[in-house]
Amino acid sequence: MTRRRRLVPSLAAVLLLAGACTRTPHPVPEPQALKPSRANALPRLGYTLQAGAFSKAENAARVSVSLQAHGLEATYYASGDGFYRVRFGDFATKEKARERGEALKGAGLIEAFWVVAPDGTAPGASGRSRPHPSEERGLRASLVDTAKGYLGVPYLFGGTTERGFDCSGLTGAVYRLNGLRLPRSSRDQFEAGSPVGLDGARAGDLLFFSARGGGPVTHVGLYLGQGRFIHAPRSGQRIRQDDLSDPYYKATFVGVRCYL
Repeated sequence: MTRRRRLVPSLAAVLLLAGACTRTPHPVPEPQALKPSRANALPRLGYTLQAGAFSKAENAARVSVSLQAHGLEATYYASGDGFYRVRFGDFATKEKARERGEALKGAGLIEAFWVVAPDGTAPGASGRSRPHPSEERGLRASLVDTAKGYLGVPYLFGGTTERGFDCSGLTGAVYRLNGLRLPRSSRDQFEAGSPVGLDGARAGDLLFFSARGGGPVTHVGLYLGQGRFIHAPRSGQRIRQDDLSDPYYKATFVGVRCYL
């Protein structure tokens, strides 16, 4: 197991995210080329909280589950120093974040916490997730880096337990760890972005697919560049990289959406 590129295979980030990700052999027509358009602005996270370091992924997962039971969106990730950390919440001010953290600590749900600023900095807490960059190029690189950290994690429809991600759970977690809030389902993610032609797609954009013969969006992945993308394919498979030249993905491709 590497420290940066792979989580424990039986576990994944814990998110209350839903979105169908199915694969059935119903091709859809090739989408028409679109001119790049200005992206819709995603809501940005305010102050968040971070707990850990945990030497075992199981411990980070249990903390994430307990935080979700208290109404907090939480995800954990493997940091570059070999530990697992939990990121959760969304608060308007540092004071509100700290107040909630103290309450959780007093209730015994966490032992210690750090307040993470909207730019991603958390004094005293190291982690894989880099400070939120102000330049688009840096943010795109960080989105790709975060997504690659989940390679090998198993798929799970709904992505709500220790066992794994569904497709929109993966993209939602990647964007959240970079300070941006995506809608929960693949269809809502599709509607929230601005359309971009495939020839204008850039790393960090999302690719959408339909497995129902031109019906609603059923799947999403994060574009890595050069025709490659990372996604949670379907039940029984792990998060992996694939190529748009694959006949199935080429046939079911719907379009690209940009959020930056």
